[in-house]
Amino acid sequence: MLTKKEDLSIQTRLLHHSHKHDRHTGAVSVPIQHASTFHQTNLDEFGKYDYARSGNPTREALEEIIAGLENGSEGFAFASGMAAISTTFMLLSAGDHLLITEDVYGGSYRMTTEVLTRLGVEHTFVDMTDISSVEDAIRPNTKMIYMETPSNPTMKITPVKEIAEISKAHGCISVVDNTFLTPVLQRPLDLGADIVVHSATKFIGGHSDVVAGLAVVNDHSLANQLRFLQNSFGAILGPQDCWLIMRGMKTMHTRMEASSTSALKLAKWLRKHPDVKRVYYPGLDDHPGYEKQRLQADGPGAVLSFELKDRSHVKKVVESVQIPVFAVSLGAVESILSYPAQMSHAAMPAAERNKRGITDGLLRLSVGLEKTDDLIQDLEQAL
Repeated sequence: MLTKKEDLSIQTRLLHHSHKHDRHTGAVSVPIQHASTFHQTNLDEFGKYDYARSGNPTREALEEIIAGLENGSEGFAFASGMAAISTTFMLLSAGDHLLITEDVYGGSYRMTTEVLTRLGVEHTFVDMTDISSVEDAIRPNTKMIYMETPSNPTMKITPVKEIAEISKAHGCISVVDNTFLTPVLQRPLDLGADIVVHSATKFIGGHSDVVAGLAVVNDHSLANQLRFLQNSFGAILGPQDCWLIMRGMKTMHTRMEASSTSALKLAKWLRKHPDVKRVYYPGLDDHPGYEKQRLQADGPGAVLSFELKDRSHVKKVVESVQIPVFAVSLGAVESILSYPAQMSHAAMPAAERNKRGITDGLLRLSVGLEKTDDLIQDLEQAL
């Protein structure tokens, strides 16, 4: 008999949690509380809420839900994925050293190289698929190890458990960007990470209609530090957007399952196409991280990248496809084709991009909910 939350699958927990209905009215939807301030009845003791930057009932519901899904203790909702990541980086101080995965999202690269450096935070980019390289790069002042797995856009797989153990041994905070897989497919806190961050704009929201970020921790001290920073910076998620994210979450398992199945079929097809030089997808058995992905996650996800000969070939494909949206972002019900060199990684110098395999011929495809055969047919005519 199922009696405890942990006995339930994540598919069920997406729908059945402490906010499945409003305890005051029975409404099967979290109320949207737009209030910016809250009346206090006592001069000496304020109520749970006083000013919406510090706390809002709708935002609190989302934060509790994501914490439960990631098997964490406390969650935090931010105005964007980069707000969540940047606030997490603010746990660092001048003189600290950040160890960060080399093929990181362009916005995280920009924050690291152009903002943290001005604040006196040192950094080293390292290939985190190689555990020995991580150990060799740790310094006495290393305070944080930042992972992104699968990485964007070359889909490298970082061994989270092993890196988290190294992090703990050296007294560092370990952080994992879990945007590509969501808690449906990967739960980094269970693997030993200290903080998990998301761009909830992507698969968690899932409908290209809201920008949001989330962070989850499983440590009271870290939670207090993040709460202080969240309140200090004020980059909070508004109640309407919180509600949209919660609505998107209800179908997240079904969307992830369908899109991942389609992505694998597409990746296998692209791998055989004569005009495709290389396919990056951890669901392919020839991917270097294939076995590690199977061990630490419940699936390979719905994002893949493929490399064509050069920019001219990319241009022809982009101008010929009819089904995928050609746009920044990923993780939506509609398939999204992106050009990392000019979109997600435009902030990265060309030499740095090429060093990481982000060539001018690389395209990233976030697979949506269209019929897979229709997507294949469309890519066939475009190629």
